[in-house]
Amino acid sequence: MTIEQLRKDMMAAAKARDKERKEVLSALVGAVMKLAIDEGKRDNIPEELVDRAIVKEQRAAKESIDTCPDSRPELKEQYTYRYNVISEYAPKMMSTDEIRQYLTQNCAEVLATKNKGQIMKTVMPLLKGKADGKDISKVVAELTK
Repeated sequence: MTIEQLRKDMMAAAKARDKERKEVLSALVGAVMKLAIDEGKRDNIPEELVDRAIVKEQRAAKESIDTCPDSRPELKEQYTYRYNVISEYAPKMMSTDEIRQYLTQNCAEVLATKNKGQIMKTVMPLLKGKADGKDISKVVAELTK
């Protein structure tokens, strides 16, 4: 996903007078810009950085849904809408089977050490933004048994 595409979709939502969608997309653009400024990449924002910001916002939205009390259905609905819009733009994450296959093919020599810490240190940068860290950890734990 590119920042330009997010901005175009935000403008389209504004023109369509879809206030809620525009607000969600505006927040996404803001999160991307903040991350880009923090990393010193204000110009020419790479897609990888955009994807990381989207995944971070998606996690925050999911956490909002999970922590929202059942006595506030209107708030839960609002959080769910936000999560669904963000999910449209989130990169597809690898499944545990895909992670296992990737690790066995590309990281066999590190897996042979059976040192979970060393494996995670090697693998996390390779799969950052492509797979959930919890899933990676679970697969590594299975492979090091």
